[in-house]
Amino acid sequence: MMKNSVTDYVQMLRELKVRPTKETGPDSRVLLIDGLNSYIRVFSAVPITNEDGEHIGGIAGFLRSIAFVIRTIQPTRVIIVFDGKGGSVRRRDLYSDYKAGRTVNTKFNRLDHVEIDVEQEVKNMKKQLSRLVDYLDCLPITLVSIDNIEADDAIAYLTTDVFNNSERVTIMSDDKDFLQLVNDRVNVWRPIEKQVYNSQKVLEKYGLPSHNYIIGKVFTGDASDNIKGLKGVGVKTLIKHIPELLSDTKLTLDDVIKIAADRAPLSSTKMYSDILLNESLLRLNYDLMQLEAVDISASIKSNIRNLVMEKEIPIIERFKFKRLLMEDRAYNVFKVPDMWLTESFNTLASYANVKNNS
Repeated sequence: MMKNSVTDYVQMLRELKVRPTKETGPDSRVLLIDGLNSYIRVFSAVPITNEDGEHIGGIAGFLRSIAFVIRTIQPTRVIIVFDGKGGSVRRRDLYSDYKAGRTVNTKFNRLDHVEIDVEQEVKNMKKQLSRLVDYLDCLPITLVSIDNIEADDAIAYLTTDVFNNSERVTIMSDDKDFLQLVNDRVNVWRPIEKQVYNSQKVLEKYGLPSHNYIIGKVFTGDASDNIKGLKGVGVKTLIKHIPELLSDTKLTLDDVIKIAADRAPLSSTKMYSDILLNESLLRLNYDLMQLEAVDISASIKSNIRNLVMEKEIPIIERFKFKRLLMEDRAYNVFKVPDMWLTESFNTLASYANVKNNS
């Protein structure tokens, strides 16, 4: 048997093994990827260069990272969500200092012989991100970017409304805000830890059940987004004085404020009065960070739904993908591109065919 025939036969066997079953549909197990969050992480950490010595860690790291997660959790559908233009406007209207003071990470992991300044690195970051989209367009995944909303809001809407009947939704992001969405159907994959966060893991790591995690965030704030918390009140203090947060009951911010109002006259605990004095701050924090009922327009929701439910999922464009690698002189990214594409994306391609032909 000729060598090419053997290769074709092996690939055919792989494809036969990954065909969808009657028990699962294309939207059964959905992986939602926080695109910019994932890209920035790998761009700063992956020191890969192409044959011309140009840094390509953003492209290579992102592709390798999503492929690893896909092989690990075996989703039937993958959607990558990027922030839209003007995405932060709504929250900045609520709080002008939202994300103020954010700086570009200058501690890049680079080979010793590669010298580059921050301005060049930022320019390279944007260039690689644009080029990454060309690679992603060759894969059986859906890309979403809607103007005037952040990726957080789109991912939350997809999780709670669009795929609310899916067997499993996994959110890939190191943004801890997504932990508030975790339940028996939704979990979070944190790439930096290579760890899946389910309800039990959230409780073990952060001391609050996932259904009350947002209350903890409201009090502690979020330094990465420049959201200030209530000074002197951490999760342990909060639980000590409001132990109801550890129960199976989901508490609203109104519930917590009422508990403080009821107990303040009967207790010398300063925290209760601090809650009442800082109610406006807490409500602002809640509006900035809650993702269970995102504040986006009906037209934007319709756009998101149409993108993921009506638009066809791309097929694997093997030739185009390999041509991009050649153009970028990035032969060293994957040892055998065809094998990598087959092992990482064939299952998704099979489910995509089912969805596109339904």
